[in-house]
Amino acid sequence: MPIPGGLLTTAMGVMPHKDIDRALSVALSLDIPFWPQLPLYSYYEDMYVQASEHFPGILLDIENRKLGFSINKFELEMEKLIEHFDEPEYFDITPEYSAVYHRFLEMDHSTRPAIRGQIEGPISFGFNVADEDGRPILFNDMVRSFLLEFMAKRVNIQLKRLKEKNPNAFMFIDEPGLQFVFSGMSGYNNVLAHDDMELFLSLIESPKGIHLCGKPDWDFLLTLDMDILSLDVYSNGEVFVNYWSSIRRFLDRGGVLVWGIVPTNFEPFNNENLESLQKRLEEMWRFLGKKGVDIEYLLSRSLLSPATCCLVNPDGEKTVESAFEVIKKLSQKLKEKMVPTGLEPVSSA
Repeated sequence: MPIPGGLLTTAMGVMPHKDIDRALSVALSLDIPFWPQLPLYSYYEDMYVQASEHFPGILLDIENRKLGFSINKFELEMEKLIEHFDEPEYFDITPEYSAVYHRFLEMDHSTRPAIRGQIEGPISFGFNVADEDGRPILFNDMVRSFLLEFMAKRVNIQLKRLKEKNPNAFMFIDEPGLQFVFSGMSGYNNVLAHDDMELFLSLIESPKGIHLCGKPDWDFLLTLDMDILSLDVYSNGEVFVNYWSSIRRFLDRGGVLVWGIVPTNFEPFNNENLESLQKRLEEMWRFLGKKGVDIEYLLSRSLLSPATCCLVNPDGEKTVESAFEVIKKLSQKLKEKMVPTGLEPVSSA
């Protein structure tokens, strides 16, 4: 089933809430809801910890909120994992690792245009989790090759569970670590990363896509075999639209873009308003229109979201919740401006 567009709203998974009911209420207020990840509620709800469940070699210290890895433990636990390798349910997130996910699955989402899940991707996980010597496991060829298949199984079982609740379900692979591939200092180059991501995505059922808030090489991402790309255009949009030829090809093959436009950090949020954010979006779309991108089609393949996740605001969840309200108002305002040839102010004419 296709991922809907038409400037509907969704958001990223990580939220600053400590109350499950309140977080779910906010997530469900969007057109395309998702199950929130709440690391301030429990360390088990941290996106890296959730992705680590059943991965051999993991050293998890819940009390001190630490996640590590032991190569010796990895070798010892591989046998147990292989025993379960053909059991898809073994790779799902258990209630211990996310009470929120299972609460979400208990709800009726059948009338929604779509629903969405997420899990940390292998490159970001591999950069973030280090062995006893402080070396990221991504640099271990044996561990990395296994990690790709392991995470693909995690994605597929979650997508299956979500599709049982709504046939238009799709998945975000959260990959903030992709921006480090292009730093020249990561020890893991973009050619190897592209090959790994192509292999990883080939193991995953559709619809599937990548979400990140950083600044990667956009050609790298837009050429991957995925259905949807979610990004922070509030910070990176002016650079992103300069890749207009790759954006056009991505759209031509049916891709969907999620325009993360409303900041969730306290200071930038309070420096913006509905009109300023709308103007910024329209300027990006106008630029793409002048480059030959069909604006009507672009909008039909676009979703709107907050720009980033945020856990560190001085007002807790207040600014994040306000950002969700703004994205809903912005969506409605832009949809009301739609005419048969697209949004008049940003048409390519």
